[in-house]
Amino acid sequence: MYMFQLSTIPIAFFIGLLIIPVIIKVIKRTNILDVPGGRKIHKEAIPSMGGIGIVIAMLMSLVITMDWQQWSDVRFLMMGFGVMFLVGLRDDLVELTAMQKLLGQLLAIGLVVVLGDIRVSGFYGFLGIEELPVWVSYALTIFVIIGLTNAFNLVDGLDGLAGTLSLISFLFLGGWFLAAGFLTYGMIALACSGGVLAFMVYNWHPAKIFMGDTGSLTLGFILAVLSVFFVEANGQILSPAHFMRFEAPITAGLALVLVSCFDTLRVMVKRVRRGRPPMAADKSHVHHFLLRSGLRHDQVALVLGGIKLLFLCMVVSMADFSDNVLLPMVLGTVVVLCMTLDAVTLRKVKRIARQSPGVLATASEQEKRRELKEEPV
Repeated sequence: MYMFQLSTIPIAFFIGLLIIPVIIKVIKRTNILDVPGGRKIHKEAIPSMGGIGIVIAMLMSLVITMDWQQWSDVRFLMMGFGVMFLVGLRDDLVELTAMQKLLGQLLAIGLVVVLGDIRVSGFYGFLGIEELPVWVSYALTIFVIIGLTNAFNLVDGLDGLAGTLSLISFLFLGGWFLAAGFLTYGMIALACSGGVLAFMVYNWHPAKIFMGDTGSLTLGFILAVLSVFFVEANGQILSPAHFMRFEAPITAGLALVLVSCFDTLRVMVKRVRRGRPPMAADKSHVHHFLLRSGLRHDQVALVLGGIKLLFLCMVVSMADFSDNVLLPMVLGTVVVLCMTLDAVTLRKVKRIARQSPGVLATASEQEKRRELKEEPV
């Protein structure tokens, strides 16, 4: 039924398979490499900027499959996508200041939210709140997209992790958009999934290339925007009787970005509690701790991807519940899961530290002792 739209996946995948090896060779020749050191985990210099391959594969797939009317319908989304790509590319080539990066992100998001009118217009009955004032809607949506974009950027710390998490979300969104009748948005999501899948062939542990900010900022941005549109489509656009409608649009949207969003909030709170800047770089992300507990890169990616699938399945199976019921249930499950993960991983880390102290020597003995005393998750 949707074979033409679904063809965006294999088209993007095969284009990515062909172009990413070329990008790897070019980056090696130009010596644009991600060098080990600081909080970085890899042991040797690896080509970065693999996001270029993802973006090219995605765009070429859409050029082949989308007509001019579809491009016109999402022109501001694609313009914002292009601006965010340039911000990430520039940051990979010549590191931008935090303010420069923020201004570039605001420009990209403004194109989508203000001109494209993709925004959260209300809380859809959550806490008794329906429609929001227009200025609150714009401000909230801009804040949400900035937060989700950068949260995804921060979770890109292990081979295959960002690809796994985004692939799950893009496939879910692509399938849902097609079934709900939003064909253009479905094709964009599926084209992204095809590009990401091709990238993962070369990014799976041991990685031959990293996506860099070129990839993580761009993918985080498009995922955030599609998630916002998904929430709005469920809350306002689809009729209550539509078979694809989620009665808890906020919770369903949260499930798409839960791992990266929660991990970012967690580490920021921990840093503030220690008197450090919330955006300071360190190795306190959940994937760092799982790695120190003895899991390999691929195992960490599969564990966190499995957790994401768990919450998506939970939301799908309870699609008739409202946000007032389902959101507390999801957040409660997150707390229980994290407490369990805390206990298991901390026990494993302490056992490894006793048996092989050198395994955890990531920066200095002082840092290692401090990390073992802190909460892992």
